[in-house]
Amino acid sequence: MLNLLIAIVLAYLIGSIPFAVVVSKAMRLDDPRTYGSGNPGATNVLRSGNKLAAILTLLGDAFKGWIVVWLAMTYSDRLDLGEEAIALCAIAVFLGHIFPVFLKFKGGKGVATAAGVLLALSWILGLATLATWLIIAFFFRYSSLAALVAAIFAPLYEFFMYGPGPISVAVVVMSILLIWRHAPNIAKLMAGKESRIGDKKKS
Repeated sequence: MLNLLIAIVLAYLIGSIPFAVVVSKAMRLDDPRTYGSGNPGATNVLRSGNKLAAILTLLGDAFKGWIVVWLAMTYSDRLDLGEEAIALCAIAVFLGHIFPVFLKFKGGKGVATAAGVLLALSWILGLATLATWLIIAFFFRYSSLAALVAAIFAPLYEFFMYGPGPISVAVVVMSILLIWRHAPNIAKLMAGKESRIGDKKKS
């Protein structure tokens, strides 16, 4: 039980690392929380006009999701932790991103971190979900719409590939949270006011 608690806390803390803010500060850019959507994520960092910063943010957010789940899967047997522990760590790192302790619990939407989690769970599942995001983003140029569609399909992919289990529950929980985090974007999409990928920042 102690090992499980430590793993969950560490997963949450790793998820709380705000790469959008860290990268922006390191590259002497404006804080992403001060422009655009105010969201500390890669899509909003892209609005600064600095593509490298956006790519580094994307990779950082995805990596923290991937490394937590990879470590949980790698050491679960050694630490006497089961599949339930892996699922809980996946949820914890995702919660860390959207409710980061280092940013007073005001974090990003969780798309990149969720992608990292899925890639660690199964590269096929991760690539299938990523392909869904890319197709919608390419044709419609709305990051939020692509994220919503990917969030809907990810649990379906996981269920049909691997069947029900603790991991399925974790993927469903992340998808529900991701859709909930995009509630304002859904309203903007319906009103035709949502920003497209590549739009410049607005203070």
